Amino acid sequence: MKLKIAVCDDDASQRTYLLQTVASWVSRNRHLVACREYADARAFLFDYAAEKDFDILLLDIEMPGMSGIELAKTVRKENAAVQIVFVTGYYEYFSDGFDVSALHYLIKPVSQEKLWPVLDRAVSNLAYRQRTVLLATTDGDIKIPLADILYVEAENMHIAVHTVRKTYRSRIGLTKFAEQLDETFYKVHRSFVVALKYIKKITRTEVTMANGDTIPLSRGTYDAVHTALIKYL
Repeated sequence: MKLKIAVCDDDASQRTYLLQTVASWVSRNRHLVACREYADARAFLFDYAAEKDFDILLLDIEMPGMSGIELAKTVRKENAAVQIVFVTGYYEYFSDGFDVSALHYLIKPVSQEKLWPVLDRAVSNLAYRQRTVLLATTDGDIKIPLADILYVEAENMHIAVHTVRKTYRSRIGLTKFAEQLDETFYKVHRSFVVALKYIKKITRTEVTMANGDTIPLSRGTYDAVHTALIKYL
């Protein structure tokens, strides 16, 4: 797999260190990788406007002009595939990562042992994006990337497949459709199957998804869903 990775950090020494660590990972895994470095968010966005083909972003959070969080939100508006990893010296921004479906949150100084597994997981996620499910709709059969599905909702004799871009409907049962899904999805209610990676918050009674939608959680299901979420993370 050929990858394009961006390192965005206003600290030149940090950029150099991360690029060296990425290079070591590349050498071990024999990936084809093109890396670019940026001193601020706006420099990255200038390139990104012309070439929206980055696969992995290693972002500092506190940068002059535009923060890494703001940068990630800008990119995520039109790109659900890119793998976003925050590399920062501050813990207090952890919850912001959920808003942009960040892959991971690494605290500086970042060791090789911490970064390499995250990069491995990013590659797995990118490969996973190539998997699709087939959905029969009134407009014909549509292939939907598994990675784009937020959750699936039962609506009488139909289902609504809510994705990061739009909602599709089909005359098929929820159980039958769920057979096409994998272990990264979980049935939290008799009428809902959710993508674990898009869960933003979970309580004893409901699940909040990355897009803000709230989904009821069946009684007695919290512990099982929480365990599945921890395993996924």
